[in-house]
Amino acid sequence: MHASQARMWRVYVFLWRTQGLEGTEYQLSREYTLDVYRMASVVTEHDAKKAGAEVVKQVKNPLLSGLLYPGLQALDEEYLKGVDAQFGGEDQRKIFTLAEKYLPNLGYKKRIHLMNPMVPGLTGGKMSASEPDSKIDLLDSPGDVKRKIKKAFCEPGNVQENGILAFAKHVLFPVLDGTEFVIERSKKHGGNVRYTTFTELEESYAKEEIYPLDLKNAVARELSKLLEPIHAKFSADSEMQMIRDRAYPDEVVKKGGGKKGAGGGGAGPDRPVDISRLDLRVGVVISAEKHPDPSVSSLYVEKVDIGEKEPRTVVSGLAKHLTLEELRDRKVVLLCNLKPANMKGVRSEAMLLASSKDESVEPLDPPPDSKPGDRVYVDGYQHDVAGEPDAVLNPKKKIFEQVQADLLVNSDCVAEYKGEPLRTTVGVVKVRTLTSAGIK
Repeated sequence: MHASQARMWRVYVFLWRTQGLEGTEYQLSREYTLDVYRMASVVTEHDAKKAGAEVVKQVKNPLLSGLLYPGLQALDEEYLKGVDAQFGGEDQRKIFTLAEKYLPNLGYKKRIHLMNPMVPGLTGGKMSASEPDSKIDLLDSPGDVKRKIKKAFCEPGNVQENGILAFAKHVLFPVLDGTEFVIERSKKHGGNVRYTTFTELEESYAKEEIYPLDLKNAVARELSKLLEPIHAKFSADSEMQMIRDRAYPDEVVKKGGGKKGAGGGGAGPDRPVDISRLDLRVGVVISAEKHPDPSVSSLYVEKVDIGEKEPRTVVSGLAKHLTLEELRDRKVVLLCNLKPANMKGVRSEAMLLASSKDESVEPLDPPPDSKPGDRVYVDGYQHDVAGEPDAVLNPKKKIFEQVQADLLVNSDCVAEYKGEPLRTTVGVVKVRTLTSAGIK
């Protein structure tokens, strides 16, 4: 109820004119129970299954609860005293039809039914509570919003099955109410574009005048602005936070990193596999030499300062891509919690991360003002939120390999994880020339 009030307040509904009612205030009454039996005595199995077709999972042998549900929702219209109309998405249409057909059979009046269009899920199809990336939650951080939007299906020129455009049409433009919707682009890509109506935006996208990533960035920015006041209210309301924590304890455990594993670090058995599990730090290469084994001409051996008492020894396969002079004194990004490995007789204590595309390889470059030992992180996955990195990554669980699938360099040479930049406290991690490249 708190979340509903915050949502209505954000779109300027007068809360003093609203009233909330919990279902148990009437669902445990004698009258309601008798009406459930009366409804079950007149609704056919065919009509019950048809009414729930879009909201109840359809299986060969459905549970009785799924057949009862449409009738229970219909009865709400009578027991929420004083109700003149029921409002819902288009997927509720068949339940509304059932209510109009059967409530008069019980001696109750027919209500008005209002429906709104359904915003498609970000991953295609319908939004689902069991698929977090298909929807934007009211309490999603700007980083979460950007990550979900960037992963969303958004085919160039497709305006029919496009969850991003649907969010713009049904969520953003009604709130903007004539204020310009701005798609920010660099000058070399045509500069900023401004729209005052959704029709203009839709036509422009259909003609492929807008690149999908530019549209996604604009929608993510405006959605985050829309959610800011709700976040502020939530942060200032300890009761609302307590209710969230009690309602979704699993999410609280995930964000807190779970219980610490035996090896230290927040690596409990239920902790999700994401970039917060990696110990990424800025390092400075203080020396670089060819590997002493002449049979492995592709390997260098570096000593890298990461802010510890002693530099770490790192073996990297950069000999074909950089000279020793280019590598020495260079700032790099290291993965520091891999299990040390023997590389042709030299013990490697970390991995130097680099971008790779075709035959080209470039090390990741931390921000110029970074210092040895600075943490490299991603918004939404900070260690104080998601938990400390594993003390040592278990090679059998292939955690880095799973995270690596979502690591890439974007079209602006910025290193990203799930669409969000890798960064330190002083800026983002980049590469010098490669674009749309993997990271390894």
